[in-house]
Amino acid sequence: MLGNFSYHNPTKLYFGEDSLQYLRDELKHYGTNIVLIYGGGSIKKNGLYDEIITILNDCGKNTAEISGVMPNPTLEKLYEGITIARAHHADFILAVGGGSVCDYSKALSVSVHCKDDPWEKYYIRFEEPDCQIIPVGCVLTMAGTGSEMNGGAVITNHEAKLKIGHVFGEEVMPKFSVLNPKYTLSLPKYQMCAGIYDIMNHICEQYFSGEDDNTSDYISEGLMRSLIHASRIANENPQDYEARSNIMWTATLALNTLVSRGKSTDWMVHMLGQSVGAYTDATHGMTLAAVSLPYYRYIMPYGLKKFVRFAKEVWHVCGKNKSDEQIAEEGLQALENWMKDLGLVMHISELGATPDMIEGIADGTIILNGGYKTLSRDEVVQILKESL
Repeated sequence: MLGNFSYHNPTKLYFGEDSLQYLRDELKHYGTNIVLIYGGGSIKKNGLYDEIITILNDCGKNTAEISGVMPNPTLEKLYEGITIARAHHADFILAVGGGSVCDYSKALSVSVHCKDDPWEKYYIRFEEPDCQIIPVGCVLTMAGTGSEMNGGAVITNHEAKLKIGHVFGEEVMPKFSVLNPKYTLSLPKYQMCAGIYDIMNHICEQYFSGEDDNTSDYISEGLMRSLIHASRIANENPQDYEARSNIMWTATLALNTLVSRGKSTDWMVHMLGQSVGAYTDATHGMTLAAVSLPYYRYIMPYGLKKFVRFAKEVWHVCGKNKSDEQIAEEGLQALENWMKDLGLVMHISELGATPDMIEGIADGTIILNGGYKTLSRDEVVQILKESL
């Protein structure tokens, strides 16, 4: 039975080559003091920074900047941003970059006026904001996280060796996002492929939960097939605009809360991968890739029916004269082959994880119960060892 749910996503999207022109209209709805947030400076090399500064100046905005947001935004960087945004009396936050910049901007939006320590309040106690929230808008330059249309914000605390995400409610979701696929074309192929797997795993985390034959599952299967098709084209020719457009749109649909409706959702691959990332500071999509197959092969017997469906509907595995276990394993083998074709990392040791880190990574792994099997800590250790 399809469970009861509500659905509302307030983020307005502008998609396509001319989408940046709508930034002027959106900025009219917000105050004068803007905080512009971006990463390592690639937007200055490709000219996007100059375009955005021109628009901000034309709109009469007073702009402060927070640059250097890293791929895994740190708590120290969040504290730095809080100081800058408070001093600037920020009315609006404009994130220009990939998912990490968007995540960071949302974390900042709920922290500037927070009276408590934001790490303790949001990432340890998982409380919701009870303070003024600064609105956020995004100009996306990398497809993968879906952060442009959701309330997620992941922060890394290196001192505590923890990488934790908080999924905030709709009041924290970006007010608007500008999605121009051309902004993603200059990404290194490694980052493109990491983003592609992040998208795939977002869908899988929601798909591999529950036994219901519901509409969300059919949407997820279509998104996965679309992603696989486009990824193969982009892997051969990263400059293929059509393929990169479809990847970008799939990324948004994969994690804007739509396909989670009626599902319990799993998210254990993310919990494992994020804990690996806290120790290695590795690219997020690659940490997911490195732990996925050991995890899915471990839980497959507990959700066999859905893994059989995944094999048949997503990978077109023929089930004639085969057991369910054989069909399901063929599906995971097809997933593995596709991952290897993309050049994804298949072992956490390739990311810098060592056997002596396993116990600590396990300690930092938050165990959830939305999937087919609630793991014990010993099972988490076993899966991590198989991921090495």
